[in-house]
Amino acid sequence: MAVVTLDQLTKIYDRGHAPAADAVSLEIRHGEFMVLLGPSGCGKTTTLRMIAGLESISSGTLSIDGQVVNTVPAKDRDIAMVFQSYALYPHMSVKNNLAFGLRRRAVPRDEIERRVSSVAATLGLSQLLDRRPHALSGGQRQRVALGRAIVRDPKVFLFDEPLSNLDAALRVSTRGEISALHRRLGATMIYVTHDQVEAMTMGSRICIMNGGKIVQVGEPLEVYRHPANTFVASFLGNPPMNLLRAAVTDDADGRGLRIGAWRIVIPAERMPALSVGTEVIFGIRPEKLSGTPQPGATSIDGEVVQVDPLGAETIFAARIPDVDKPLFARVGPDVPIKVGERRQLGVDLSAAHVFDAQGNALHP
Repeated sequence: MAVVTLDQLTKIYDRGHAPAADAVSLEIRHGEFMVLLGPSGCGKTTTLRMIAGLESISSGTLSIDGQVVNTVPAKDRDIAMVFQSYALYPHMSVKNNLAFGLRRRAVPRDEIERRVSSVAATLGLSQLLDRRPHALSGGQRQRVALGRAIVRDPKVFLFDEPLSNLDAALRVSTRGEISALHRRLGATMIYVTHDQVEAMTMGSRICIMNGGKIVQVGEPLEVYRHPANTFVASFLGNPPMNLLRAAVTDDADGRGLRIGAWRIVIPAERMPALSVGTEVIFGIRPEKLSGTPQPGATSIDGEVVQVDPLGAETIFAARIPDVDKPLFARVGPDVPIKVGERRQLGVDLSAAHVFDAQGNALHP
């Protein structure tokens, strides 16, 4: 078992300053790949470092398999950490880098040889064991850093933005390697990143943080489809969810929203019970807008002000009357769109979101 439990975990660096991590409560299940996701300064790395024992805990408790480890030294927590900077010993060969931690723990020599050979074969490092880090590519160095963690066979793996130093192609391949590694080992892994693609594709669950606090925890698609507030809605997705100020209306067509000069009727299963005139925020994902609306479907007339052809898809922005920010839409690559043209945008209101004026999700 390797269950990690954070109960009101708090870190305060200087008196009078806001906590870097503020009453963080979270349970990471055995064998789970938990991703801590958020912008720079949100507290995710501080939280990871408290789990690792590299930062002291100001208040709250940290438990591993039911045992409180607040004061247990990092070396005794049976945790392995992979850093963003690789942190390899430059004067040692790959083999010695992999074996170093085991030698420190007085593991028998034949067991060290067995583990190092096994991990090197798993990560494709067998032909590189005699090289030193300066003779390796960035991707190879990251695999050595991964191997150094795996060879210890710890209870918990911690990853602190391990792919940030890699180029785009290497990030994709290494992301796949780490995911495959998790499936193969079935180990508990906690992964810190600010990259939403890494979070969405790798995590069993994601924990979104902001301002030192947990904002939402859930499976990636669940969080994407049902954001708890406008911060989550705007942080997940590229482009992010369209968020527009609106007011509740009610007439013969049904209850809906007025957005500038645009009025829409929200399906009953998506529309919370609110008084007429209540100010809210309307949200719709770019992929729920289309440049070719179906007959009878809700649509809005807009002027195209930006077009980004990306090969597999096209993203464009259209400005609508009396609204101060454009709507972003994601369409297929074969839809012809030009800046300056006027288009009818189809809107799939079955995927609409309504938030209160403070940005919290409202439900029917």
